[in-house]
Amino acid sequence: MSPSNETRTSKLRAWMLEGLSDMGRGRPSRPVEPAPDAGHKGQPWYRVMCLTGVDYFSTLGYQPGIAALAAGLLSPVATVVLVVVTLAGALPVYRRVAEESPHGEGSIAMLSRLLSFWKGKLFVLTLLGFAATDFLITITLSAADASTHLVENPHLNAALHDKQLIITMVLIALLGAVFMKGFLEAIGVAVALVGTYLALNAVVVATGLWQVITQGHVVTDWTAALTQEHGNVLVMVGVALIVFPKLALGLSGFETGVAVMPHVKGDPEDTEARPAGRIRDTKKLLTTAALIMSVFLICTSFITTVLIPHQEFEPGGQANGRALAYLAHAYLGSAFGTVYDVSTIAILWFAGASAMAGLLNLMPRYLPKYGMAPHWARAVRPMVLVFTLIAFLVTWLFDADVDAQGGAYATGVLVLISSAAIAVTIAARKARQKRWTIGFGAIAAVFLYTTVLNVIERPDGVKIGACFIAGIMLVSFLSRLGRLFELRVTHIELDELAERFIRDIAHRTPRFAANKPLRRDEAEYRHKLEQIRTDNELPASDDFVFVEVTVTDPSEFEAALTVRGEVLHDRYRVLTLESSSVSNSLAALLLHARDLTGTRPHIYFEWTEGNPFANFFRFFLFGHGEIAPVTREVLREAEPDPELRPHVHVG
Repeated sequence: MSPSNETRTSKLRAWMLEGLSDMGRGRPSRPVEPAPDAGHKGQPWYRVMCLTGVDYFSTLGYQPGIAALAAGLLSPVATVVLVVVTLAGALPVYRRVAEESPHGEGSIAMLSRLLSFWKGKLFVLTLLGFAATDFLITITLSAADASTHLVENPHLNAALHDKQLIITMVLIALLGAVFMKGFLEAIGVAVALVGTYLALNAVVVATGLWQVITQGHVVTDWTAALTQEHGNVLVMVGVALIVFPKLALGLSGFETGVAVMPHVKGDPEDTEARPAGRIRDTKKLLTTAALIMSVFLICTSFITTVLIPHQEFEPGGQANGRALAYLAHAYLGSAFGTVYDVSTIAILWFAGASAMAGLLNLMPRYLPKYGMAPHWARAVRPMVLVFTLIAFLVTWLFDADVDAQGGAYATGVLVLISSAAIAVTIAARKARQKRWTIGFGAIAAVFLYTTVLNVIERPDGVKIGACFIAGIMLVSFLSRLGRLFELRVTHIELDELAERFIRDIAHRTPRFAANKPLRRDEAEYRHKLEQIRTDNELPASDDFVFVEVTVTDPSEFEAALTVRGEVLHDRYRVLTLESSSVSNSLAALLLHARDLTGTRPHIYFEWTEGNPFANFFRFFLFGHGEIAPVTREVLREAEPDPELRPHVHVG
């Protein structure tokens, strides 16, 4: 490869991995303190609201039609039920989630704290599978719906009627290109699209309400038909509650609202531990978005129900999936209708932006930390490419069909909202807030009921979600297997006595003896020293420091390492460590000792008894097993130069 090609490759790699942390690679270092101006970073809450709003507000493009098909003449009543559930259920839940998890991990982090060890990791991976279902299907479904609006435009139908799959792929690629450019650019586009779309919808709603007022008979016709069909108000409310799960797509946007919290600008006095300003402004974001959407949902469901003949909502009808666009063309003319179509297409296309932002915030927070994604998964641009390619695959599998993806979308939304409701119920109970516990418990019951009904009616959503979960778990465990010998100690802290031990033996040949602590009596340490000296033919004058590792949670991948020194039985110096992996902590200690003293240390092991394959799986799952060869392998990967690598001896 020529020097110019190498330079271009290096620049491309640097651009792709821009902002990638080196945590967990190479030698461990001291922890990096947060920047002092951390509270000033981010965007004003109303701009971030537009990023989440491209998903939430874009549902106006199809929600009135869904409500009309699901509830018929009862569409406005069913929509009122949806609004009540939104304002009295989802909004309080996610305001509490913002309080409890202000760094964007959402309800997944709240629930993961309840479980440890591998069951906690598997639980998180399952929830991430549903989150991936929600967010990725948001990208593909929104792009497919945008292409549907484009194809069904009266001026373009003849030319584009068989090009929907290609158009959807192009829209997804354009979305990925925006995020490859940068996150600020994505927020700027979202602000412009949301402002324009809401303004045009306000015009359509105002025109629709004016038509309802001037055509007084449409309301009386609607109420008469409603009374004839359902009888009394109680029956109407009962039917509306039954059909409510079919309207669940109108609840999308809340999970992404908390997922993008780190991008909300906080107060100057905010700290990483308690970003009060960010929490306050995220609550404003969630509340404002919910109120705006509630007003539009009620108004649009009412005007579309009374002004559009029901047959037009059916498949093949002119209002199918585009009820407001139908009204825009009918009452404001072809020119305005086309402008409205363009705006709807644009916001539906960009609705995937909030989902992409959610994915980029959630996945790198969990998977690399668990060792279940490559190190480069911490960088934004490679992950954008990965998610874009997966979106291509999903679009191709579903042939860009909006209806085929609807079940998976609703399932993902409802599972995440239900998990959030359960999480805040548990949080309120732990805080001994009885009224909030009862309230959140009731909300959780409503969402669980809705989720179960949705799954019964559209089981394909669970099947698709299960595929995402299986895919995430398979890739995650393969990735962890591939990173098994990676040095994954983020930094090391030595207490005063431990550092004194290491500096003292550096004046001679630094020798460490790996010891599995049992009784920790004098005989144990004396026998260990005799065995090492006999196996390695070392003189009795050689000095040793014992190293003992206690495994804490072996399912953790990256962690800090604290080393403490102690003197036992008035003669044996012992370094004690707590870690998720014996071999990794020992390798990290040896490298740190080498860097601290400038000498290559020696460590002495005895061979582990048992089947090598069984010992390997013990290491993979439980952090201990074939200690000596694994320690050597970790050192080999972390330090490629044999002349600088610490010595490993096995007897």
